[in-house]
Amino acid sequence: MKRRILRVIVCGASGRMGRAVRAELAPGAPFVYAGGVDARAGDGVDSPGAFARLLAAADVAVDFSSPGAACAYAAACARTRKPFVTGTTGFSKKQLAALKALARRIPVFVSPNMSPAVNLTFALAAQAARALDNFDIHVHEAHHKAKVDAPSGTALRFAEYLAAARGSALPPITSVRAGDIVGDHSVLYAGPHERVEIVHRAHSRAVFAVGALKAAAWAAGRKPGYYDYFDLLELKGKL
Repeated sequence: MKRRILRVIVCGASGRMGRAVRAELAPGAPFVYAGGVDARAGDGVDSPGAFARLLAAADVAVDFSSPGAACAYAAACARTRKPFVTGTTGFSKKQLAALKALARRIPVFVSPNMSPAVNLTFALAAQAARALDNFDIHVHEAHHKAKVDAPSGTALRFAEYLAAARGSALPPITSVRAGDIVGDHSVLYAGPHERVEIVHRAHSRAVFAVGALKAAAWAAGRKPGYYDYFDLLELKGKL
């Protein structure tokens, strides 16, 4: 059977992650570039006002923009019944509620980190938190100096899973913004006489771009719903 080629529209196409996604939409890939939008329009990238027109010729939207813009793009996808995948971070509770409401009409895939390996470590970290119940826990993250939100969405997701695993408050999180660090995350478990660390280091933004496209291919075949990487990796209910 011939493999379906997905036409992908990229939101935030001029940003670091948008450019990384576009780099993966090369000839011969199972995806094609159906266009991109960004407040900084340029070569191959239109202004946000062109989104509806471009979406008409696309199969799925992959978003790395900003919380407000992402919600607007998701609403446009819902009107045309196109799946929406976002790796944008910094959503407010109200904005997340809006995305969940749109998920009643289309597949909405939300993940603050599009690395499959990072999402696996969420489950591992929660399991360790339960097993090492007398150990202190600390989450640390480091990113490039231009990253706006701190702590990162990934660090917050680690903290949420750790707190849920123990039925406790969120553990402390520390953040570093320096140089061109792509993304480092670690969870420290410190106990009497020993300590354990779970660490993930991203070497390139390509890992997030590839992961976002993997999520897009998965979401394109789903019924409406609010999804994340735990659904894709079949980890739901295994924490």
